[in-house]
Amino acid sequence: MAFMRAFTKENLLQLKPTHDTMVCVDSDGCVFDTMELKQKQCFHSEIIRFWNLESIESTVRETAEFVNLYSKGRGRNRFLCLYDTMELLRKRPEVIQSGVVIPSMVDLKEWMDDESALGNPSLEKAVFETQNSALKKVLDWSLAVSERVAETVVNAPVFKWVQEGLELIRTHSDCIVVSQTPEEALVREWAEHGMEHYVRFIAGQELGTKAEHIQMASSGRYGLDEILILGDAPGDRIAAQMSGILFYPINPAHEEASWERFCKEAFDRFLSGEYRGKYEQERIAEFEALLPAVPPWER
Repeated sequence: MAFMRAFTKENLLQLKPTHDTMVCVDSDGCVFDTMELKQKQCFHSEIIRFWNLESIESTVRETAEFVNLYSKGRGRNRFLCLYDTMELLRKRPEVIQSGVVIPSMVDLKEWMDDESALGNPSLEKAVFETQNSALKKVLDWSLAVSERVAETVVNAPVFKWVQEGLELIRTHSDCIVVSQTPEEALVREWAEHGMEHYVRFIAGQELGTKAEHIQMASSGRYGLDEILILGDAPGDRIAAQMSGILFYPINPAHEEASWERFCKEAFDRFLSGEYRGKYEQERIAEFEALLPAVPPWER
């Protein structure tokens, strides 16, 4: 099947099955070893720069790393994580004692509550319509992050066993990418490695949530036990739960072992209809134990 290069909502809705099963694959932290690099060198640095938080840099980084990398918030949309980072910072005693004022993100919260496709295009539209200066700063931050990612993340490494896994998937299932990364970065990163032939569609943040991606790609075309999502973040598990489909975790800090097990064991169980139940729950329990809900400074 030729690689579809027009990644529109209409094309995702019209995607026709070529197999009886579908596998949805996350990208950052799941296929590409990019999470630490993007967050620490791009996202967090730009938070500090845009909101003039240099005097509490170490606390900002610790907080942002917990939200984006080492908690149950890992892998969520950038705007949701920015909001949570600021809210946690506002409550930290050392920030309060420093006298640094953490900006209110109430306008961002209201926009996120009203908008399902949390991406730069929809935020740009909101800024144009409202002329809201707080939203404009968030948009400028997001655009700066994307620019910095494009400059910094070049030929990001692929986890071992990924290409073996993708080849297995392509041979037996329809494969799509579901991500909360902007489409431009996703397409560029998959193309840099010549891996676009493994997938039939790339769905980024512009097309909505991962659960929405899955619904658009699968509705009326596959049974619930015929769809599997691979991901490294609780948001991937939640998307599976919301959609009623199956979830296979790529465990943070154990990515290669997770992909090896997928290739040697889990994918066969999926294809044979023996994945749901005890086996899936064991995988989810291992995954959940790796990501805490409470920050280390509150324990």
